[in-house]
Amino acid sequence: MTERKKILLRLDPAVHDALARWAGDELRSTNAQIEFLLRGALSSAGRLPGTVGRIPRRGRPPRSAADTSPPSGEDELTAGVADEAELEADHDHPADDDDS
Repeated sequence: MTERKKILLRLDPAVHDALARWAGDELRSTNAQIEFLLRGALSSAGRLPGTVGRIPRRGRPPRSAADTSPPSGEDELTAGVADEAELEADHDHPADDDDS
């Protein structure tokens, strides 16, 4: 992957706030939203070069269909619940005794 260009962009604070809200609504960073909008404008004007790659996806990669195992630690969590239930069943409850 080629290195991405870094630029300084001066914006009116109200414009930045509106971009940041819009980006949040679409679960993007403000920077990714600006790039998304610029690419859309270039494309609609017929000025987007054919050599431009796709916008890199950020965040967690999608789960593959082959990976059906439970998340790490889930077995221990369910085992702990079963152990607590067993302890509760084995525990003497004085209120349950008919010695009164």
